[in-house]
Amino acid sequence: MNLEKLPKIKTKKAKRIGRGAGSGKGKTAGRGTKGQKARGKVSITHPHFEGGQRPLFKRLPYRRGKGNSKISKKPLAVNLDVINLLPKGITVNIDSLIKYQIVDANDAKKFGVKILGDGNISSSYIFEVKTSKSAAKKIEKSGGKVVNQFSITKEPVDQNGENKKEAKSK
Repeated sequence: MNLEKLPKIKTKKAKRIGRGAGSGKGKTAGRGTKGQKARGKVSITHPHFEGGQRPLFKRLPYRRGKGNSKISKKPLAVNLDVINLLPKGITVNIDSLIKYQIVDANDAKKFGVKILGDGNISSSYIFEVKTSKSAAKKIEKSGGKVVNQFSITKEPVDQNGENKKEAKSK
C-alpha cells in the first residue's frame, strides 16, 4: 500500500482554538490583544456602544418634530414672468415645467410646484399646479384657466368618495 494512492479525506479536522502555538489558533485564540472582547463573555450587542464612552447620539441635542426628521420643504416657487418663456397655449403642470427645464425634476416631484403672481403673463395657459390667489387672478385676466388638482376638502369622505355627512342623512 502506497501513501500516495490513498483516497483523499474530504473533511478536515476542526482547529482547536487556544491549544498552543502549533495549532494555528493558539495564545489569543483569534481574539486579538487586550480589551473587553478579548476577555470572557461579550455582552455588547447594540451598534451604539462605544466602550463606556458617552455615545454620539446621547452627546447630540434633541431635535424637534416627529422622529427627529427635517422640516418638510415648501413647494418650489415659479413666478408668472418665467411662464412667459413657455410656448403659447401649453398646459402648465409639473411635467411640462420639468420638460422645459424650469424646475429640477427630483425637487418638483418631491415637494411640488406653486405658481406665484410676481410679473405679468402675456398669453393664455391652462394651469394644473398650485397657484397663489394673485397668480390665479392674473391668469384668468389674461384668458387662461386654473384647474386646481390640489383642492382640499375639509369634510370627511368615506371609501366610495361620498361625503360622510350626506351619506348619514340618506
